[in-house]
Amino acid sequence: KYKLKTNVTKGANRMKVSKEELLHIANLADLKIKDDEIDNYLANLQDILNFAEVVNKAPIDDLQETIGANENSNVFRKDEVKTFENHEGLMANAPEKERDMFKIPKVIS
Repeated sequence: KYKLKTNVTKGANRMKVSKEELLHIANLADLKIKDDEIDNYLANLQDILNFAEVVNKAPIDDLQETIGANENSNVFRKDEVKTFENHEGLMANAPEKERDMFKIPKVIS
């Protein structure tokens, strides 16, 4: 049904996945693979592993570590205590209230 489209499989099959390994991985992931799907899954898994091998061999010596795609840094604001002026308006939206507080269903028994 599904085929991973990549060009990295040509000549790169150094890490070969056996049918038994595929079925073991599927069992660990609680996946049910039909007999007629095994070859397709083997090919897709092989393509993924071959691509991972290509990525692992990419030259990264001259790259700087990053934590995101942009150069923004975390901007923290100072906490300020502010008085809420519209308490009555807020309480008007409460479906149930008790002694000027929201009343909610019991969460912990």
